[in-house]
Amino acid sequence: MRISSLLFACLFKTVFAASFGEQISDSGISHSFLITGTKTAIIGEKCEILWEVKAKSRDGEVLPNGNVLVTFANEVKEFTRDYNVVFHYKLAEGNKEISTAKRLENGNTMIAEMGAKPRILEITPEGKMVIEVPVKPETSNTHMQIRMARKLANGNYLVPHLLAFAIKEYSPKGEVVRTIKTDLPELGGRLKKNWPFTAILLEDGRIMANLTNGNKTVIFDKEGGVDWVFTSPQCADPCGGQFLENGNIVACQYGSRGDAMPDAMEINSKKEVVWQFKAANFRGVHEIHVLTTNGKAAGGLR
Repeated sequence: MRISSLLFACLFKTVFAASFGEQISDSGISHSFLITGTKTAIIGEKCEILWEVKAKSRDGEVLPNGNVLVTFANEVKEFTRDYNVVFHYKLAEGNKEISTAKRLENGNTMIAEMGAKPRILEITPEGKMVIEVPVKPETSNTHMQIRMARKLANGNYLVPHLLAFAIKEYSPKGEVVRTIKTDLPELGGRLKKNWPFTAILLEDGRIMANLTNGNKTVIFDKEGGVDWVFTSPQCADPCGGQFLENGNIVACQYGSRGDAMPDAMEINSKKEVVWQFKAANFRGVHEIHVLTTNGKAAGGLR
């Protein structure tokens, strides 16, 4: 992966506190970001709330045009910044939940549905379904079938299945072409509940995954072996995440307990926590999209 140098660095500790939470970084890192979960909002670099939908959500991203694509439990909406809805998809009859949605380069929207027919869909801007890929979550427990699925550059789909303890790569025909197991002995096996939540294919072919109930962030090699693991007492149900251009990982902490634990944190390759976001009397960040870092656009994979 191409790694760029940090855009900004300070030698003093910086703490920003404003209308929602605080950002803490010994090296002066400050992000603006979208969070979804128990709160759906864009938070500025000084923790000001820049935009908010008063509803719980599952997934979300800020699109290049500035609109916000938000996944709710039973629908997906694209909002303009003044709250006009310009894309809307409702859960199909017979299924129970939507876990994720991602805007594709061709303008279609990839959506993962859970229920009697767990599947990955591609929906045109006009609302027409053009691709349907059945998936194999190995459970009838609707809520635990799929999490943050993503489409790959080769046209396949990378899908985390929690109770299968597996990240599966599917062809457009629904064939499983690769399986990354998350219940490996070196990760503690199934007893550690290493349920895969996020699966991000890195430029070098490795896969970054947040293993939610296992309280770990892991990078797997191309063959599915464990290449890198981060875990600490600060890890609490890591859910969504982003692999930044500088090689750092931002991970949500959905199960943060008490004001001492971060709701999101950034970890470098040395397994050092270099940034934290905390909000008092709050928990439940499901996904994060880092938008800027110290005033400059942030890239990366998510």
